[in-house]
Amino acid sequence: YELSLPTQYAYSLVSYLMEIGVEENITPYGTEALGVMRIEKGHAAGAELNGTTTAFNLNMGKMVSNNKDSIGTVLSKREGLNQTDSLNLVGIKPINSNDQLISGSHLFDLSSKVNPQNDKGYITSSCFSPTLGSFIALGFLKNGTNRYGDKVNVINPILKKEILAEICSPVFVDPNGDKLRA
Repeated sequence: YELSLPTQYAYSLVSYLMEIGVEENITPYGTEALGVMRIEKGHAAGAELNGTTTAFNLNMGKMVSNNKDSIGTVLSKREGLNQTDSLNLVGIKPINSNDQLISGSHLFDLSSKVNPQNDKGYITSSCFSPTLGSFIALGFLKNGTNRYGDKVNVINPILKKEILAEICSPVFVDPNGDKLRA
């Protein structure tokens, strides 16, 4: 719910809501928490929707109809944006949960030399997940949906950071929607 009220009443209202919500384990949150929950659920947003991403890249290709006009049809048919080795949205978790994944870092196979020709993808969004007790990230990786379980080097040349990470589903929390339907 979204409530609008004069500023002078905000503290009283929040205090009252917290008091009556104790039995339900009520928890306040703000936009930062909302961003973390978005990443935990693998929801694409601004960083993942850059004008070159298609439903195929977001693992939602089945939602685009080839039989009739639908949102995404035109973009999904553009040459270069629908190749089998295209970038796919993936989850990325560091092997060491304390290693911070940084947006903008690039993904390389373990055996590859770090150079632009061997770049396999990049991180779009990252955060610390209190639910998982680890840093996590969303990103795009070539042939990513077939790489779950693979280890990659996450390289940030500007900050001179290199992290070992594992590729996984972009949905880190509640993949079956059990909490959603509880």
